[in-house]
Amino acid sequence: MADPKGFLKVPRETPTRRPVDLRLRDWREVYEEFPDDQLELQASRCMDCGIPFCHQGCPLGNLIPEWNNLVYRSDWREAIERLHATNNFPEFTGTLCPAPCESACVLAINSDAVTIKQIELQIIDHAWREGWVPPQVPEVRTGRRVAVIGSGPAGLAAAQQLTRVGHDVVVFERSDRIGGLLRYGIPEFKMEKHRLDRRLDQMRAEGTEFRTSVDVGVDVTVEQLRSDFDAVVLAGGATAWRDIPVPGREVDGVYQAMEFLPWANHVQQGDIDAPPVTAEGKHVVIIGGGDTGADCLGTSHRQGAASVTQLEIMPTPPERRTDHMPWPTYPMVYRVSSAHEEGGDRLYSVNTTEFVADEDGKLAALRLVEVTRDENGRFVPVEGTERELPSQLVLLAMGFVGPEKGKLLSDLGVELDERGNVARDAEFMTNVEGVFSAGDMGRGQSLIVWAIAEGRAAAAGVDAFLTGRAVLPRP
Repeated sequence: MADPKGFLKVPRETPTRRPVDLRLRDWREVYEEFPDDQLELQASRCMDCGIPFCHQGCPLGNLIPEWNNLVYRSDWREAIERLHATNNFPEFTGTLCPAPCESACVLAINSDAVTIKQIELQIIDHAWREGWVPPQVPEVRTGRRVAVIGSGPAGLAAAQQLTRVGHDVVVFERSDRIGGLLRYGIPEFKMEKHRLDRRLDQMRAEGTEFRTSVDVGVDVTVEQLRSDFDAVVLAGGATAWRDIPVPGREVDGVYQAMEFLPWANHVQQGDIDAPPVTAEGKHVVIIGGGDTGADCLGTSHRQGAASVTQLEIMPTPPERRTDHMPWPTYPMVYRVSSAHEEGGDRLYSVNTTEFVADEDGKLAALRLVEVTRDENGRFVPVEGTERELPSQLVLLAMGFVGPEKGKLLSDLGVELDERGNVARDAEFMTNVEGVFSAGDMGRGQSLIVWAIAEGRAAAAGVDAFLTGRAVLPRP
């Protein structure tokens, strides 16, 4: 145990967010530096519980009490070894994960949880600075070839694990750069892309091959894929977005979030000077109250929107846990992200009824109505609450409904489950021998920690398939 009285003596402390007026002038990450000695004190709050429920909260099974104790004792070198034992990319989870581990922390029953996420992030940042993250080149090559389709966190985790045990791995990505939504979708102010690039450099040095601008199923046929590779991992994500079937949907000015966010990434990469879809000078309405909606919000602020309003059909979440969300589950409570702190309005219990065009066919306004739930749980409009919001840009951030049903899946002949995701068995193999599925493509839209965990698990299944070794039981 780090310090038996640490949680009694040291209050929870997290990094300070940079001042709003300053951070809106750039796209850098929003948090100030947090001194290592201050973080070591935060690590002392970990109680090293007899049953560490933080493990239950983390799909990766991160050894949280172990590396908390090591950080408290200033043993950063061993801390990164324990962290990397379960997590290939702690810099991704440390910046992007909503930290279900903290919700499951025993301290969170009646106090403030340990700052697990920040400790995780600083362990890996410390390790990169000290040169403790070298390539792990396999000593023996198996001669077996594996194709990984998709370069998001699930695909990258599977690729790294398979490369390190000696297989020849090729990662295919249809975009012009590797990273999936980590590259084109996650704004810079949430995760600067140097974090991704240095990890990709490590993977290249280990032997993973990356091929960009390749739409597998079209540019590379399924026949070529099956002929050239001994196994295939489908890790293309759940990219089929949810739409809203209301009058005026076709109006110029209504876009999906993923038709908007990637352009800001391209500007930051230096590909273009200005995005073709921008919030600059416009009244923006975002439909959807989740993380993607918050990403649209922060991006709109930085592009100079005249105003931003975020709509959510669900009622306002409670400030604290209720009986319906007991510890150690992840509570759906009211949260203020850095983007919400920067401005904009949030409207709850409202539903969009129509998009209104001006005489030129461009978006002029959005009509909405307040809603409540009937005895069957269905949303019904509240009479007399209709109103109109001026808007020149509407962004749909309502989540995703599964993988795209294109040539890749149809030509492979993989079966889908009742939710429309790629079905797989306990070893992550589909009904097609040698074809595996990992991450959102098989699980449905989920958290980055689940993506990495599934990538690692699928890699174990692939390795067992290729070598005949038994897969170790998962916790």
